[in-house]
Amino acid sequence: MLKVLLKKQLSEVFRNYFYNPKTNRMRSKWAVAGWFVFFAVVMVGVLGGMFTALSLTLCPALAAAELGWLYFLLLGGVAVVLGAFGSVFNTYSGLYLAKDNDLLLAMPIPLRTILAARLMNVYLLGALYSATALVPALVVYWLTVGPTAANVLGGLLLFLLVTLFVLLLSCLLGWVVALVSVRLKNRSGITVLLALVFIGLYYFFYFKAADLIRDMLQNAAVYGAQIRGAARGLYLFGRVGEGDFAAAAPVCAVLAALAALVWLLLRRSFLRLATSHERVGDRRGAEKTARQRSPFAALLGKELRRFTASPNYMLNCGLSVLLLPLGGVALLLYGRELGALLETVFSAFPDAGAVLLGAAICLLASMNDMAAPSVSLEGKSLWIPQSLPLEPKTVLHAKAAAQLLLSGPTALLCGVCAAVALPGSLAARLLLCLTVALYTLCYALACTAVGVRLPLLTWSSELIPIKQSGAVTLALLGSWLLCAVLGGGYLLLGYRIGAAAYLLIWSAVFAGASALLLRWLDTKGAAAFAAL
Repeated sequence: MLKVLLKKQLSEVFRNYFYNPKTNRMRSKWAVAGWFVFFAVVMVGVLGGMFTALSLTLCPALAAAELGWLYFLLLGGVAVVLGAFGSVFNTYSGLYLAKDNDLLLAMPIPLRTILAARLMNVYLLGALYSATALVPALVVYWLTVGPTAANVLGGLLLFLLVTLFVLLLSCLLGWVVALVSVRLKNRSGITVLLALVFIGLYYFFYFKAADLIRDMLQNAAVYGAQIRGAARGLYLFGRVGEGDFAAAAPVCAVLAALAALVWLLLRRSFLRLATSHERVGDRRGAEKTARQRSPFAALLGKELRRFTASPNYMLNCGLSVLLLPLGGVALLLYGRELGALLETVFSAFPDAGAVLLGAAICLLASMNDMAAPSVSLEGKSLWIPQSLPLEPKTVLHAKAAAQLLLSGPTALLCGVCAAVALPGSLAARLLLCLTVALYTLCYALACTAVGVRLPLLTWSSELIPIKQSGAVTLALLGSWLLCAVLGGGYLLLGYRIGAAAYLLIWSAVFAGASALLLRWLDTKGAAAFAAL
């Protein structure tokens, strides 16, 4: 039974490798093989190659300074973070709040068997992610120092300890996430916030990585002495990789105690979390005054609620709702220095800063493309808006208005901040704001149009229309090309007529294109939507 349950868990993890969520059909054998080859290339070639390069940078210097334990501490820490992050959400969804918990618990299967299968699945995934960092580190160390029986056995023991610690950490973090999630009515905002925090931390350490590595190599002896004196446990952990089995004994004892505590926690809390559901409010009737709304307002509210209810939708199609105001604040703080730099670099092109920053703001606003997948997201429920007693164009207007409402004010705010901070003529700065506003309108209508023309209604996961549909791809690529033409065209030819006239022409183009797109949505687009 344990083997069957583990096979089921792994097949769920790699479900998309065998099953095409776009067409709701099984993939061919060649397609399955291709997906696994792609997975191997990413894990071994890309991630493994990246950590191999990092190991080659750190190992020779630290080994020469007799700080091999610090090398294993650094790479082991990276492996723990990578493994825990890679498996914590699988722990949350696959261990505590799996969709088949009620079904499995109702069958004559011992609870310990279900727990063992779920934990083995979490362990294997965590070990897979950890291996991309730790295996290259071990191989590079053995090649640099020379393999001996002690350091080879110590390296293998270190890998076992790291993967076990990743399992325990994933279980604890997944337990916290599951405990919080069953008490939240709406988890979308928290999910988006956590994702943004992780993205911010990732890019912070990414850009600081070179400085951190350089500082570590230059002051390795100082840091090593501090860690050895103040954090003895970390020192012993690193010594395991060098083959110090006396240091391995207390590390193994601590991990064994922690494993026992985690097992007790799982035994006591698993049933409660696995059978819990989201809390619901008091269902007793309460007298309320209903406010009548127009069909357009009701549809617009539905689109906004769908957007805010899906973390995937918000992160992939609405990230600039946050980035545009942040960009505006940055322009108020550093816009004058940036404008002066642009004027110096492009001194032969008067008011180039207004045009180039306008194109950059339009490019940033293009990340808000929530109207492009909105038709596809209707999926099997498309018949509902089609059967409502209202014109199809009203549905399309609501989809375009949702994107315009979410991205228009923030893009205009960013444009106003740029106009305030930039030097140059007042006319160019005012027309920058007008161009950004009209571009946002045109882009919202264009996203709705491509969503109608390239619908994807047979998906089984909302990530498919959001990330892999032709409508989203065409909207993004087309907007990038258009913004490049907007900025580059001024440097090629537009400077001859001046920035104000150039931006006025583009404003007219966006206004005319918006009128044509709105006309198409009201006629042919509405007919195409009704015929889907």
